[in-house]
Amino acid sequence: MRRWNGWGDESIEFALHADALAFLARRIGAGRQVTDVGLAQARAQIGASRLPEHALIDTSPEVRLRNALGQSLPDWLRLRYGVIGRAPDGVAYPQSAQDVRELLAYATQHGVALIPQGGGTSVAGHLTAPSGMPSVAVKMTRMRQLLYLDTESQLATFGAGVLGPDLEAQLRARGYTLGHFPQSFEYSTLGGWIVTRSSGQQSLKYGRIEQMFRGGSMETPSGTLHLPTFPASAAGPDLREMVLGSEGRMGILTEATVRVTPAPVYEAFHAVFFPNWHAAETAVRQVVQAGLSLSMLRLSNPLETTTMLALAGHKKMIALLEGYLSLRGCKGEKCMLMIGVSGRKSLARAALREALGLTLPHGGVHVGRSMGEKWKQNRFRNVYLRNAAWQHGYAIDTVETAVDWPRVEVMMRALEVAGAAALGQYGEQVHAYTHLSHLYAQGASVYTTFVYRLAGDYEADLARWKSLKKAASMAIVDNGGTISHQHGVGSDHAPYLAAEKGWLGMSTLRAVFAHVDPQQIMNPGKLAP
Repeated sequence: MRRWNGWGDESIEFALHADALAFLARRIGAGRQVTDVGLAQARAQIGASRLPEHALIDTSPEVRLRNALGQSLPDWLRLRYGVIGRAPDGVAYPQSAQDVRELLAYATQHGVALIPQGGGTSVAGHLTAPSGMPSVAVKMTRMRQLLYLDTESQLATFGAGVLGPDLEAQLRARGYTLGHFPQSFEYSTLGGWIVTRSSGQQSLKYGRIEQMFRGGSMETPSGTLHLPTFPASAAGPDLREMVLGSEGRMGILTEATVRVTPAPVYEAFHAVFFPNWHAAETAVRQVVQAGLSLSMLRLSNPLETTTMLALAGHKKMIALLEGYLSLRGCKGEKCMLMIGVSGRKSLARAALREALGLTLPHGGVHVGRSMGEKWKQNRFRNVYLRNAAWQHGYAIDTVETAVDWPRVEVMMRALEVAGAAALGQYGEQVHAYTHLSHLYAQGASVYTTFVYRLAGDYEADLARWKSLKKAASMAIVDNGGTISHQHGVGSDHAPYLAAEKGWLGMSTLRAVFAHVDPQQIMNPGKLAP
């Protein structure tokens, strides 16, 4: 069963071992354990529903609690400390586009806000109930079937609520894959990926979700928006772009047609170490600009590399690795690169050889597949460390952006310095480390993780998060980055969106939303308040 106040399945633990805890204690001090409120205590805070009855809507308190929030740190604070605040007045489970249209009519008639929800994995405040009006969380996960597979065109149409593992299972049974693997893959949905412009870990081969999304249907308060599929079109602006990244403000995506590819017959992940950041960044830029048929490049900076090795366990094996790397010139400032290849075996191996060859002039030390395969094994489990860290009195939060190559290192440094300054005003240290999660010929995403101690009080921990979020977001804006490369905008990033879009861009967005949703019932307050 899904955790009601944390990440993932209750049966899965990803514990922090003693050496890892000692590492964190040396970096930022011993954690202060927090006593979480129980489910019954949190459920008791859910007030009476304000909704007129409807057959599709469940108004029971526990269901509403379990669908009230996402996975952002402020969401966790509300759940763990039992400061629930606003919750949806009901949860609907549509099974068809007709059900969605019925809910839209109901919401329009009664002045009810609708909050579209897939797997509830948002880390940007997409799911918070609005103030001042009743609301319904529209849970899309019953609309999960593969509706049609066109093998000639390699297009597949799904119900938009299909979860990542179900989507891949239905395609793999027929010899295909979508190839979209965000870290939230196990619990997020196709529709959620599309309306937040998600990016998967192997997007270097398969593309971001905007390259995969070819058409579909969205139900809006003003009618149905049909998006037919074409291999290409010059017929004016592409309306798919209005759906991509719309975050529920226009309507509810019910069906999505996506580009699929034959499932790879060969896949491998290899690790390469570099002596320092300058060498590593130069090497990966040359590799990605060479246009090789790779599926993934993921580069960790020195502190993230040190952290990953410290958390890995297997102390003797890591010591042997560290000794070998030291002999090869990769010491205290070493950086780790993961290289992934997928596809036909001969082509994948050839691309890997070329990539490894490009790393050699920059001091790259190839250590084989074992670390890469371990990363693959745990790539959807590492996020469970948030649960373990909380249990030991630590908070983990992340920010991510994307910039062109001349600003990559500047942005990385700025984010880590901003985090240290934000927590420093509370007399706390922060353990901040960064990786480049997605690489492009023109630039890269910059993904920074912040680990710091909990205060043990809701208001104090919320204040720390707000300071951290503001400082990091301003660092992104001041250094010319996008406010989000892959997590979307929601309410957490909305204050900084205008810096990127400008006055005219923001007013255009609001005009589009008002046209399709004149009563402003669709996820109000998100993206463009």
